[in-house]
Amino acid sequence: MDKNEITSAIIRSSIEIHQSLGPGLLESVYEAVLAHELGRCGLKVECQKPVPIQYKGLQFPDPFRIDLLVEGKVIVELKSVEEIIPVHFRQTLTYLRLSGFNLGLLINFNVPKLKDGIHRIVDGLPE
Repeated sequence: MDKNEITSAIIRSSIEIHQSLGPGLLESVYEAVLAHELGRCGLKVECQKPVPIQYKGLQFPDPFRIDLLVEGKVIVELKSVEEIIPVHFRQTLTYLRLSGFNLGLLINFNVPKLKDGIHRIVDGLPE
């Protein structure tokens, strides 16, 4: 499966979940349900995947965790916040850079229409 097919599956599942559950739940609820739904679709999903980093010769085994890593190719950063702010985009981009992946989805479930809460982020493109 290529990255575009994976992101399409993630978006479809996210929209279905949002239509069923609605906005306002905790991020952890959307994470669990989305991971289950993607797994049901046959996709490999890793939840809260630790990402090691090196800094000035020191190794930090799990300084941050990716909400979802799908098929070992696409990072999904989930939010359930009033509004996505610029630091959320920067956070997702930093996660991409530090993990070595180049494609991520930033999804905010706390919106009336989920299409307004989905953002595709690609490392290597100008900001």
